[in-house]
Amino acid sequence: QVQLVESGGGLVQAGGSLRLSCAASGSIFAIMGWYRQAPGKQRELVATITNGGRTNYADSVKGRFTISRDNAKNTVYLFMNSLKPEDTAVYYCTVPTSSTTAYWGQGTQVTVSS
Repeated sequence: QVQLVESGGGLVQAGGSLRLSCAASGSIFAIMGWYRQAPGKQRELVATITNGGRTNYADSVKGRFTISRDNAKNTVYLFMNSLKPEDTAVYYCTVPTSSTTAYWGQGTQVTVSS
């Protein structure tokens, strides 16, 4: 059973920064990533990273967020800078296991005040 343990969410003012962490149990995963879900909206991709370090970002966070991973610790990070109120959401760590299945973390709340 894979467990994803997230940490690092919180309340920050607009323009501030936060770092999210997600530690995964089990084997090294080819892809790790972050999604987010704001109230009343669908869950959306934020960023992904392969075990080789290739990254992919949603257009809305490009240039502000950075995803990285430490394979030795089986941990993925999301560094969020220049935060905006529209970044307010529950952020979920995820590791896909196939094209249609994935493990998900419990979610961590990020709230950005204006």
